[in-house]
Amino acid sequence: MTELAELPRLLVGTLVLRPYVFGFLALHAAGASALLGWRRTIGFTLVTWAVALAAEHSSIRTGIPFGWYHYLPRTAGQELWVAGVPFFDSLSFSFLMVASYGLAWVLLAGPGAAGRQGGRPARLPRPGRGRHLLLAAALMVLIDVLIDPVALRGDRWFLGQIYGYPEPGLYFGVPVANFVGWGVVGLAATALYHAWERRCAPLVEVRLSGRGALCPGLYLLVALFNLTIAAALGEWRLLACGVAWMLPILGWVAVAIWGLRVRLWRPGAEGTWA
Repeated sequence: MTELAELPRLLVGTLVLRPYVFGFLALHAAGASALLGWRRTIGFTLVTWAVALAAEHSSIRTGIPFGWYHYLPRTAGQELWVAGVPFFDSLSFSFLMVASYGLAWVLLAGPGAAGRQGGRPARLPRPGRGRHLLLAAALMVLIDVLIDPVALRGDRWFLGQIYGYPEPGLYFGVPVANFVGWGVVGLAATALYHAWERRCAPLVEVRLSGRGALCPGLYLLVALFNLTIAAALGEWRLLACGVAWMLPILGWVAVAIWGLRVRLWRPGAEGTWA
């Protein structure tokens, strides 16, 4: 009962300490609900959060699947923790996974989906589930290549030092096992979401217009956020590596958008096309 009574205070504490996470979550809700619909968005978010929480709970006790690491409970009385894991951390997996899923859909849709259908914006058909699952998981790993080295330096910016590894890893202090774990979470969460979606109303096409563009766009925004932090910290090698990792994705996005000819944003003209 005491823990339940503390829940509102801890949730407020999480919001105060991690406003940027809730900002990303709001963009996720706005974009994913327009692209996938509210029911699928909520389902995918909850599935990914549950998988991520289980994976983190396991890793801090067994080293599987992220490898060995530990959280520093410096904010345990100030923000919400669940099963030894900061709530905001496992929650972040949700909007990152759905954003990766949305971006993978756009990248795999192909230029053949461009054009108009009776004066309405053409729709992007669902890619093959296998290819979509693999690319979404790969994008999930790629965004962590930017996130984790920056988060590991949290004592030098407003995140704070929240976790550490027993021994420094190969990639700017992050072990390779951590990235493998992100791939496992991405594959498991997307596969479970696909299984759940088949029982509901499978989505066969989407329209990338208006708010819907925020779903894949959030992926690029999170990447920019972490690259900006790396630059602010003066971590130029980390910044250069991050830019190098992102350039192929940015090139692929540019080709996809050019081929699809989607006008991603025009104030007052949602859903219009070039």
